[in-house]
Amino acid sequence: MSHKRIPKRKAAIAVGGVVALGAAAILLPSANASQDGAPDDAAAAPRTLKAGDASDLATRLAGTLGDAYAGAWYDGEDKRLVVNVVRGEGDMALKVRSAGAEMREVDNSMAELQAGAGTLKSEATIPGTSWAVDPRTNKILVTADSTVTGDKWDRLESTVESLGSGMATLKKSEGTFRTFVSGGDAIFAGGARCSLGFNVTAGDGSPAFLTAGHCAAAGDAWSDQQGGEPIATVDQALFPGDGDFALVRYDDPATEAPSEVNVGGQTVPIVQAAEATVGQQVFRMGSTTGLADGQVLGLDATVNYPEGTVTGLIQTDVCAEPGDSGGSLFTQDGLAIGLTSGGSGDCTVGGETFFQPVTTALEAVGATLGDGGGAAAGDQADGQDAGAEQDGAGGDQGVQEQSDMGSDRHSGLTRTH
Repeated sequence: MSHKRIPKRKAAIAVGGVVALGAAAILLPSANASQDGAPDDAAAAPRTLKAGDASDLATRLAGTLGDAYAGAWYDGEDKRLVVNVVRGEGDMALKVRSAGAEMREVDNSMAELQAGAGTLKSEATIPGTSWAVDPRTNKILVTADSTVTGDKWDRLESTVESLGSGMATLKKSEGTFRTFVSGGDAIFAGGARCSLGFNVTAGDGSPAFLTAGHCAAAGDAWSDQQGGEPIATVDQALFPGDGDFALVRYDDPATEAPSEVNVGGQTVPIVQAAEATVGQQVFRMGSTTGLADGQVLGLDATVNYPEGTVTGLIQTDVCAEPGDSGGSLFTQDGLAIGLTSGGSGDCTVGGETFFQPVTTALEAVGATLGDGGGAAAGDQADGQDAGAEQDGAGGDQGVQEQSDMGSDRHSGLTRTH
């Protein structure tokens, strides 16, 4: 998805109260068969991978397989990448297995799934609905919140049925889709509270941060204390439309903006930005509910909020509540994944939450992560162990230890001079 720079005065922001696998840099293993007399089956065994490395492998295989590629997902239990190949393309098996992934034959191609999503967009763009491709089921996951009833439900249901029995799954959410802005503490503007996502470096080298685009509807000037002096100003923002993100520049160019996430007494270094992978375990930090974790459920999600439709989001089962908007979605090993957009439910009953991909936001606003670790993040991955044995090392332990914080409140805003 391509974006253009969005001038501040022309930001597409609704006034109100309020899917792809990405790139880290590893080399594919040799496609040669067995070596030193090892049997072919041993050479073709799926590799054990960290989620970030699996994401890169999926991207490379998508290019290699072409139209036969039908998505991929990460098996967190076995730490393997599972690649969908359209049934009848058996000659692709060697390419997938030689690369170190597990192959699964499926019926629906990516073109067919994308066409189905297009039908939903044209026939069933109803506030309170969402859809995203789920490679684990090889179907489109369609969700309707509690406001979708009567004629609206009938319209949605008939549209899903028109796609065919094996193309989409329709589920009902008990909550209501909304963006997560609230009055309170953390970062403030116009009586609204949001959460800082990630510190970044703007295109001119000045310090800035990313947050949700719908937060910018509350005002241009943001503070780190309720009623306090502004410390940052909205530079670019987008919502609704092709994303939900904002670039906010610190007013003091001497502000230090470390690339890290505060998870309550400890910080997790953020080393690079990366695309989400279905099945990946992720953590969300927000100023209302603190730290929560869950899994990525779908990519390239379309969400029909009351304020308008937003496309290109990440769907998860991570909980969130008002005030968490803009907060960071990241992994144990320091990958910046997303910015909290909205969803349904809360951290008591659960629900769905959608996130703006960080890589897309960085590209759109012309910023780089932290002190210069850019959106592609390939340089950071050089020399890293592709094996999963590193998952619990270093700063990862701090995330795991803090994952039960639930109702703890943290501003998430790091600012020093």
